[in-house]
Amino acid sequence: MEGSWSRAIQGLTELSGFRGLSPREENSPEAAPADSLLPAEREFQHAAKTNNLDTMERLFRKKVNINAANDLNRTALHFAVAGNHLSSVDFLLHHKATVDIADKHGLTAVHLAAWSGNLDTMLMLIKAGANQKAKNQEGRNVLHFAAQNNNVRIVDYFIQDLHLMDLNQPDKKGRKPFLLAAEMGHVEMINELIFLNLFTSEKDNQGNTALHLAAKNGHSEVVEILLQQWEEINEFNQNEETPFFLAVEGGHEKCAELLLEAGSDINTSNKDNISALHISTENGHTSMVTFLINKNIYLDHKPEQKHSVLHLAVTKNNLAVVNSLIDSKHDINALNQRHQTPLHLAADLGNVEVTEMLLKAGCDLNLVDQQGKTALAVASRSNHALIVDMIIKAERYFKWKQEYLQRGGDLPHEILSFKQDHRTETKQIRSSLWNLSYKLLKIEEWKKLAQFWQFNDDQIKAIEEQWTGKKSYQEHGHRMFLIWLHGIQMAGQNPVKHLYEDLRTGGFQQLADKIRAENDAGIESKKCVIL
Repeated sequence: MEGSWSRAIQGLTELSGFRGLSPREENSPEAAPADSLLPAEREFQHAAKTNNLDTMERLFRKKVNINAANDLNRTALHFAVAGNHLSSVDFLLHHKATVDIADKHGLTAVHLAAWSGNLDTMLMLIKAGANQKAKNQEGRNVLHFAAQNNNVRIVDYFIQDLHLMDLNQPDKKGRKPFLLAAEMGHVEMINELIFLNLFTSEKDNQGNTALHLAAKNGHSEVVEILLQQWEEINEFNQNEETPFFLAVEGGHEKCAELLLEAGSDINTSNKDNISALHISTENGHTSMVTFLINKNIYLDHKPEQKHSVLHLAVTKNNLAVVNSLIDSKHDINALNQRHQTPLHLAADLGNVEVTEMLLKAGCDLNLVDQQGKTALAVASRSNHALIVDMIIKAERYFKWKQEYLQRGGDLPHEILSFKQDHRTETKQIRSSLWNLSYKLLKIEEWKKLAQFWQFNDDQIKAIEEQWTGKKSYQEHGHRMFLIWLHGIQMAGQNPVKHLYEDLRTGGFQQLADKIRAENDAGIESKKCVIL
């Protein structure tokens, strides 16, 4: 419900006493909004609202205007009817209250009676001459109100007793009572309207059928009933959305399943080329994404779509969806309209966990975007040092892995992680590398070591781009050492032995000796502890 109609419904609930106040506040005349009523008229309206006949009688004898309207154009009759106060309604009608005064939303007393479902009140109003066909500003009559609030007795009275079939007409939004009942999910009302031959497959002004509205709002029981009556379940509304698409958009899995079983097209897209999988990912409905994947929805990226579902999941940082898509063999190297892979987006956003997933899945690290940048360059430009280091680790690992397998070797173990290493078993070597970086290495020496360890120019540039000051070379060297350590561990080799030998071979004999001395001291210390 939108616009003036939603305000009208607010008016209905306010009239019915739903104001979010405590009972004491709600029943106090001071709780009423300010208006132009005289004090006696305001008191009279409050008495009608609270069914206080003594007060009403006393004020009537004082010649109070019983048809006085507040600033919302509501009279005492509006409040009495909305509150289902039969005695107050009877008092007002007996004293010739005007029955067809409409409030600022066009609501008359018969509308309120239809909404509240009190047939006795309705009969009293009709007997008093109320207009049975009155419409509010939205073009809705008593049948609309009764259908929307599941008041079957009111519908039966007007259709079976009074035979007012002409009440079954569209409101200003093109919705007949049947569509309103479907939108609200009223199973009893839907069945009754079908029995009364008031079923309709007509569309409203936005192209929605009753099936669209029920699916959109997750009313699975109504959807199940409607499917027994429906011929074309893949009908589009104005946005080229099917009932199935709307069910998925709202995250209503039961409705989606019923519609699929009835033959709905799972691969439908709306006029903006947004698929059901896209919209469920956009809205964060993880279980719905899993449901669609299990139902074999089309996963590949279409050229007319701005981005793949995986791009969208990465942007939303939805780890569960990213994982599901990777497990389902979604194209992890799909390109969006800006020629970016999902990894480009993760690198730009600094999403460590998503980057980890994509790297472990083996995404192509060499692909470039429209600006000719790899994901590594994007991460470096965005100053995401953690992502930079992760991608360099992955580049070096995959290169080593390819060479190792070509030599006929068996991988020593699975990838641990490309993220920062905080494990206890590597604490000592990491401490040594920190001392080496911050206390022993001089400017430019880390680059010489990086080149010795076959870091390429792009990797060195990416590390160096995160400048932190005159001593940033210390941080750069430390990061380079940790990346090197990751590769040594992946190869299942002894890092201390390799570090010593590589420092000697690379022309850093003094550093090598200090590393050996530090390691020997650590071993001796452990022996002392054991003794």
